[in-house]
Amino acid sequence: MRWLTLYLRSRRVPMALITAGGCAALMWSLWSVFSDNRTVAVQMVVLTLLLMVAALTATLGGPDDAVEKTAAFSWLPRRIAHLVAAFLIVVVLLLATLATGARFGPAWLVVRDAAGLLGLTALCAATMGTARAWFLPLGWTLVAIISPLPEPVAGRILTWQAQAPASTAAAVTAGLLAFGGLIAYAVAGPARSAPAEAAQQ
Repeated sequence: MRWLTLYLRSRRVPMALITAGGCAALMWSLWSVFSDNRTVAVQMVVLTLLLMVAALTATLGGPDDAVEKTAAFSWLPRRIAHLVAAFLIVVVLLLATLATGARFGPAWLVVRDAAGLLGLTALCAATMGTARAWFLPLGWTLVAIISPLPEPVAGRILTWQAQAPASTAAAVTAGLLAFGGLIAYAVAGPARSAPAEAAQQ
């Protein structure tokens, strides 16, 4: 139990959870106040997911890169559990709104995009480091929200985040990103930070 407490504190999990929950609450409040429609627009749902995933990105790495590479712990199951927990937090928080006046859904859209964005973020953390892990998900998702491409298949793949829940191409893309990110992060962990970046953490 003490190890878990130290782990959560070293990963800045409490602050990340507060930030992610705050993002969800803010977006829910904005939609509740300014819209008469109970169903939140897809763009708003995807943007909320993006903000929540970005808030949890900091938890993918700790303050000491050397500890991340040590064999003293069995890191693989811990990293898998970490990503699964992050996924569940994002999904549960947003799906809980389905019983309220501002519904973030459909459920499959939330599940698909949460898995895909977390996988993409984990993949970036394993290749570029935690500090830069949110760059690609942010840029890619904003472009997809602004100009989703319903056709052809390549367009649905490139803008998978904003595609309809029934899109098979979007589901496959999100699944591949989720699986690839999970494997890369679980096996390799976060990439080592540059000395200047490590000093800022």
